[in-house]
Amino acid sequence: MIKKILVSQPAPTTEKSPYFDIEKKFKVKIDFRPLIHVERLSTKEFRAEKINILDYTAIVFNSQHAIDHFFSMCKDLRLTIPEDMKYFFNSERVALYVQKYVQYRKRKIFFGKSGTWNDLIDVMAKHKKERYLVPQNAVHHMDIKPLLDAKRLIHTECTMFRTVSTMLDKKEPFDYDMIVFFTPSGVQSLIDNFPKYKQGNTVFACFGEAAAMTIEEKGFRLDLKAPSPEAPSMPASLEKYLEQNLKG
Repeated sequence: MIKKILVSQPAPTTEKSPYFDIEKKFKVKIDFRPLIHVERLSTKEFRAEKINILDYTAIVFNSQHAIDHFFSMCKDLRLTIPEDMKYFFNSERVALYVQKYVQYRKRKIFFGKSGTWNDLIDVMAKHKKERYLVPQNAVHHMDIKPLLDAKRLIHTECTMFRTVSTMLDKKEPFDYDMIVFFTPSGVQSLIDNFPKYKQGNTVFACFGEAAAMTIEEKGFRLDLKAPSPEAPSMPASLEKYLEQNLKG
């Protein structure tokens, strides 16, 4: 019987989250505990890449993390970004976030409509004269270099931040009947925290193909994989699983 669930993400910021509905409906306890976090490279590590940010005329961002760590790095390097620097984003939502650091002007803000790299690169291809810098996570699941090369865009990819395991307080019980993963790094964090961890009857659930592959590669049993045609979100998949669990 599943009574205690770990969802390896930050707690929802709204009371209308479907996770809270699941708690009430199935009388389970859901803990939200991120197993990973993102940290910026040191200025020394970044300098080792031998990249001069001011050599570029456009910066490409695909996440809010990339934006935060880019401007943090510039601050620590004491760089003043030119007013005419252009910024390209994979979505309007990420583009709007840059207002935290720069004045939002349409003449220097560009974004794709679908949130995919292919869509964004089509936008970039309309600005072939730009010299693009692409800050990335140390571990990323898609090599965009061939896509950019195919459009004959001048670009450089650089590592500016990394995903690392969050070390859990070993004094707190880790007695979950189900653990919900969202990334390969989350699975690795479980191993980093508990090198001798045995899955036993604990249900492993995940969202996404990459996390699913990692769970099985690490020798664990995958009990629930989302999304599916019947349940396109993790909460929907979780609800369906718990209903079946109650029925035995």
